[in-house]
Amino acid sequence: MDSAPPPAHPGTAADAGLLSPVRAGTPAEAATSDAAWLQAMLDAEAALVRAQASLGNVPADAAEAITALARADRLDLREIAVLSRGAANPVVAVVRSFTALVADEAPHAADYVHRGSTSQDIFDTASMLVAGRTLDLLTADLDAIAASLRTLAGEHTRTLMAGRTLALHAVPTTFGLKAAGWLAAVGDAADRLRRLRAEGLFLQLGGAAGTLAGYVEYERLHRETRHESLAEGYAARLTERFAAETGLRAPVLPWHSHRAPVAALAAELSLTAGVLGKIAVDVQSLARTETAEVAEPAAAGRGVSSAMPQKRNPALATLIRSAALQVPAYAGVLAQAMLSEDERSAGAWHAEWQPLRECLRLTGGAAHTARELVAGLEVFAGRMRRNLDLTGGLIVTERLAAVLAPALGKAAAKEVMSRAARTAAASGRPLAEVLADEGAVAERFDAQDLARLLDPAGYTGAAEELTAHALRRYAKRPPEAGP
Repeated sequence: MDSAPPPAHPGTAADAGLLSPVRAGTPAEAATSDAAWLQAMLDAEAALVRAQASLGNVPADAAEAITALARADRLDLREIAVLSRGAANPVVAVVRSFTALVADEAPHAADYVHRGSTSQDIFDTASMLVAGRTLDLLTADLDAIAASLRTLAGEHTRTLMAGRTLALHAVPTTFGLKAAGWLAAVGDAADRLRRLRAEGLFLQLGGAAGTLAGYVEYERLHRETRHESLAEGYAARLTERFAAETGLRAPVLPWHSHRAPVAALAAELSLTAGVLGKIAVDVQSLARTETAEVAEPAAAGRGVSSAMPQKRNPALATLIRSAALQVPAYAGVLAQAMLSEDERSAGAWHAEWQPLRECLRLTGGAAHTARELVAGLEVFAGRMRRNLDLTGGLIVTERLAAVLAPALGKAAAKEVMSRAARTAAASGRPLAEVLADEGAVAERFDAQDLARLLDPAGYTGAAEELTAHALRRYAKRPPEAGP
């Protein structure tokens, strides 16, 4: 009979990141922790009551007291989490605990906590607050990555290396162009996240079923005590004031069961994780023992093997790739949750919470890890050149075929070069020597001509121009470029 697992130590965190080291200890982990989410819910509650106070139906001193007490460290996080099972969402338990706190310390304000609101208003708004705070960290890391990539691309504009397709040598390229490709992808991802941060994070305010009935009713009752009629447009004014208090966008309509804002956020995070994962995969490939063209920055204890003392594993790239493989799956859950029935879903909304957090913290962790990877990446230009020369000129047969085409015709020229390449590969003879035996080539080019045509440095196409174009396009952003 299997023994029961040992009880958790009372002081042990429920999720310390043991199985997700890519985000463990990173800023994104702190920004998406349970405590951070609880604080965001309290921030939403405080912002809502301030918005109501600004429109006159909540006393200003009550709003001030609620705001002052809206601190996650004043509540029992674990107790709230356990109590959340009862209502299937954490907001009910948060409101109960927070209202009790306010009643103890500012009794005159207790009745104004969560006034007219519903759980989804608070949780969705909190989610967007957490997302915004995490995106700020994420875009800062992406900007730092872009800065390092600009340096790499500039320093290695003319560093020759083998371009590889389907894992094999194709034609020559430069490491500068490879770094510029990474730069373009990172720069575009950062721009997209900035636009999302500024334009796509919406507050939630709809009341029980998207009509704002509770909010409007409290305003009507307030007006009755003053013998005034309910003014039109209160819902819109409250939404705008709530937006001002939270820093989020005011939606056209409540989006309780229209989940595009969450799915769009997840999609952008998935794209960003993929961009970072591409860099990681390239670094892993180029760091192979038999390739050895780049290496991760060294650090004490990094990349060690538990069994093989000689190994220095690409640990940073491995962490980044692990995140990039996971985020799309979580984003897929959030896309499926768009199929949300009625005015609030019984399950689809609830299924969003953990996947959304994983998208945020895995992508944030990957960006923070990639920042370190790219900043300290070691590039071995000499090894790149030696690898480029491994095939004895075969990497530029495309060039020879193009040069011969006007005289022999395209098909005949390709056949001559294909035959020569096969002979060189089978015999181990240098391609230049084999070509000298080809009559169609020998009668047109002498040894000096062949040496020039077979020099990989002469066949990098527009690599330098393309690199320069990327460096201009993704020049350093000013600090005000962010949201």
